[in-house]
Amino acid sequence: MAQGFNAPGVVKPFGIFSSAAWQPEGRVLHISGHVAQDVDGHTVGQGDMAAQTRQVLGNIRQVLNSVGGSMADIVKVTVFVTDVGPIDQIHQVRAEFFTPPYPASTLVQVAQLIDPEWLIEIEAVAVIPFEHAPQPTD
Repeated sequence: MAQGFNAPGVVKPFGIFSSAAWQPEGRVLHISGHVAQDVDGHTVGQGDMAAQTRQVLGNIRQVLNSVGGSMADIVKVTVFVTDVGPIDQIHQVRAEFFTPPYPASTLVQVAQLIDPEWLIEIEAVAVIPFEHAPQPTD
């Protein structure tokens, strides 16, 4: 589990994230940016930030499940959005997927993602405990 914390002497985070997170022991997994696409490649929740955030985090959870991990193993997320206006919706959905201590997080507004229907993209770094992570095969 990520060992997130809020450091003294800096402003406390306003949302579902910590100001920093220690990386626990385990295998580090870098998860590429995921967007609001279902398994067939169709955009989910066109025009709906909450629905797209839910799909994106669901996709990330699926990646983690495939290697014996969980959302609690995420130590850092980077979030790219086309509009920071609905940030409250993003954090409401994040609360469905994350529990304290929260991972470290960065949110950046961008002009556009690859497909103009996509409103949000999230990449993550997770540390899967050694006892849960599969061994690489060649």
